[in-house]
Amino acid sequence: MATISDTFNHGVPWEAAYGYSQALRVGDTVYVSGQLSHDDQGIVGENDIRKQCEVTFAHLDRVLEHFGATRRQVIRTTVILTNLRENFGSAAAAHSAYFGDHRPTSTTFGAVELALPGQVVEIGAVVLLNLPR
Repeated sequence: MATISDTFNHGVPWEAAYGYSQALRVGDTVYVSGQLSHDDQGIVGENDIRKQCEVTFAHLDRVLEHFGATRRQVIRTTVILTNLRENFGSAAAAHSAYFGDHRPTSTTFGAVELALPGQVVEIGAVVLLNLPR
């Protein structure tokens, strides 16, 4: 029977308020909640897709580091964008730059709005720890 062996949280207030973890490890798989561009006060780079992608991927790096993983072990991303048509090109460029020659599976879709005011992107991931780093 699989069990949760480790969790990760950024320590921001909405984790407890919403009742979730940023990431859970089950066996050799890490399930990463949607990461976003935030600090303790709220959104960083309000309505700025480039800045928010930069900070969001930095938060994903923090999650990966906690589990001793690298970007090459990410097998799937889910990208949610507001203003999909307007923000897709910048988000795609940031995603491609972040992963380099590694190409995880990915699904991108649009939303009318996201959880926090000024938030334009959220990126979740699935990571396999038993893949080469």
